[in-house]
Amino acid sequence: MVAQYPDTIELANGAFAMLSPAKVNLRLKVIGKRPDGFHELDTVFQEISLADRIEFYPSREWSLEIRGADLDAGETNLVTRAARLLAKEAEVSCKGRVVLHKEIPSGGGLGGGSSNAAVALLGLSRLWGLNWTTDTLHPLAARIGSDCSFFLYGGLAHGQGRGEVINLLEDKLDRELLIVQPPFGISTAEVYSWSEFPLTDDEKSVILNIRKKSFRSSLSDFEIFCNDLETLVLDRYEELNRIKQQLLDAGAERALLSGSGSCLFGTFSDHSRALRAAQHFREPYRTVISHTVSRPRHRG
Repeated sequence: MVAQYPDTIELANGAFAMLSPAKVNLRLKVIGKRPDGFHELDTVFQEISLADRIEFYPSREWSLEIRGADLDAGETNLVTRAARLLAKEAEVSCKGRVVLHKEIPSGGGLGGGSSNAAVALLGLSRLWGLNWTTDTLHPLAARIGSDCSFFLYGGLAHGQGRGEVINLLEDKLDRELLIVQPPFGISTAEVYSWSEFPLTDDEKSVILNIRKKSFRSSLSDFEIFCNDLETLVLDRYEELNRIKQQLLDAGAERALLSGSGSCLFGTFSDHSRALRAAQHFREPYRTVISHTVSRPRHRG
């Protein structure tokens, strides 16, 4: 039987919970800057087992409670933004009690906020009886954030555009990950501002040439474990250079910055090796052992 995505737990009285997973980028190539101010990307997203939990309860009013992190639950929160947007597009009342249990670090390049927003779209669509398909929700997710679209599907996927053009990959990458979080986050916008990426704005651009190619469905078609933002970040944060080297010295097959950082991850063939490597890191660093999730799932 093919598993559902996202993983869902039934609760009492019409309530339910969904896991909201983190991701790493196995590949992150920045093709150039778009006329709209965003950057054109060619990336491979990999879902991992580290996840937040979002509970959805029927209610006559809207409320969002966040546990495990000191985050604003108001109108700037991506879950609240997702709820307002879905309610507006579906022409329904924005209501429900949502409880977000945070485990994914903020500002680490693991996509926690984007994941929360995407899973909120999926959960609220069910809670409100809309039962919209992922394809219907996709344009809404893209309006919320560049990574949101991926989290409607999960697993392993090739992303283009701002990251919102998603092609699912059926490969399975079976690896344990040791994620190391330093005691600071990094702004994605700030990282992109550190380099002048070329403007891509005409029909001869690399962007359009890529979109004209036939869809590549295998992970082997991509150069992976590369990140164009890593050099920019590591040049400014010597501490992250040391963490990457420590991961390699501790036995990681590969070590890479996740997204724009600040988290780094190392890949290991089994859990015991990742566990031993984790012993090399002490306070103020936080370590999490996770594993890749690339299973095929039923998608509406």
